[in-house]
Amino acid sequence: MAKHQHSANHAFSSLNPRVREGVTVTGRRSLLKAGLAGMAGLTLPGLLEAREQSLTGTRKASPRQKSVILIWMTGGPSQIDTWDLKPQAPIEIRGPFSPIATALPGVQICEYLPLQAAMLDKMTLIRSVDCRFSNHEPNMVMQTANRDAEPRTNREADKFPALASIIARQRLENVPDMPPYVVLNMKSRSHVAWGGYLGHAYDPFLGNDVASLFSLPGGLTADRLQSRRQLTSDLDRLRRDLDLAGSMEASNRFTQQAVNMVTGTSARQAFDLSQEPEAIRQRYGDHEWCRQALLARRLVEAGVSFVTIDLSHHGASGTWDTHGDNIPPYGGIWNGLRPLLPVFDRLLTTLVSDLGERGLLDDVLVLAMGEFGRTPKIGTQGSSDGRDHWPIVSSMTVAGGGFRHGQVIGATERDAGQIQERPVTPGDLAATLFQHMGVPQEVSYLDNRGRPRMVIDQGKPIIELCG
Repeated sequence: MAKHQHSANHAFSSLNPRVREGVTVTGRRSLLKAGLAGMAGLTLPGLLEAREQSLTGTRKASPRQKSVILIWMTGGPSQIDTWDLKPQAPIEIRGPFSPIATALPGVQICEYLPLQAAMLDKMTLIRSVDCRFSNHEPNMVMQTANRDAEPRTNREADKFPALASIIARQRLENVPDMPPYVVLNMKSRSHVAWGGYLGHAYDPFLGNDVASLFSLPGGLTADRLQSRRQLTSDLDRLRRDLDLAGSMEASNRFTQQAVNMVTGTSARQAFDLSQEPEAIRQRYGDHEWCRQALLARRLVEAGVSFVTIDLSHHGASGTWDTHGDNIPPYGGIWNGLRPLLPVFDRLLTTLVSDLGERGLLDDVLVLAMGEFGRTPKIGTQGSSDGRDHWPIVSSMTVAGGGFRHGQVIGATERDAGQIQERPVTPGDLAATLFQHMGVPQEVSYLDNRGRPRMVIDQGKPIIELCG
């Protein structure tokens, strides 16, 4: 597999940062474009209608509201410097960090993750995630569970839908006034997977600009919006007798649903962090990543099915892409990765603890992972302390979901470079997500030629978790 070559042109060009697809709301101007353009001529009703049409005959209500929070460590976190340290290996392999004991006897992790170490009995480490063929910019293979979803080798790769989009299609009916798939802190659209063959109706709802997300522009109040909708309804009534197919009635219904989403209280309150007690906000902390974790908890509590946090600071390949100090903006293991770990440690453990205290942990599955691991040998690409991409294996953390925790699944060889036992594939992760969410394992979708495609080609729920 060819290595991904970083350059100024690749890392910072061709990202199309102004391109927006799906329901993208990042300010007052884009709110008009995405939700309230013209005389209440909402584009959101079309989104709602498209979703309902695609759901016909495919969805089943679940008895309980289940959710997933994916903490996406964009760029690829180093397994050997976080959750799978090899203290007996030579210095050029083991790196600069020391291991510490955890709540699981005999299990050690990085010294800069002390909070996770203390509550590892409530989590599961997977040290044998098989990320072969995964790459980034865009990050598709692990988020779609399809090894062919690599645009550098497959021209149709960007059409494979995100697992979150599949889940959104299956479970939209649970909370109709909340978006089912939300991405927070998105720094580049290449960091997450999209609706693909399912259509833009299943692209993520982007919650980057929380402050203005539901602000009505130009002095437009909820009352005025309803009045404009009434005017539109009066005009439409003139054509109603000619509407033999009933499309006008459906349009009115979807328009009202869109107005309710924008002007109602459910979504507005869920995205409003000021609703949280000060003590809770302080508990999460002021770092932007930690605030996104708190927002994710509020969203799943309000009924969102899938929340992805783009855990990155920049719009190139991702903050966890620690190639070395000589390859900015990534940094190396000491100067690049080390400052990230305490923030991540607080974010993950606070989120898991908060969900548990609220009685939500059995219903919310929390995953922390990236698109691949890093090379066993340190100092690649002419750097003194960085590591290159390593799709052979990575590590991840799982919590919640009502699963069996307090364990380590899989193992790597002595240099953390090859899977020694119990490989966990993208299909296995997808099957586990679907079992948690009540989505059929055999779920499929149609490609642009009308051919059915299975989401899970090869994979089974992780039995150590699911029982």
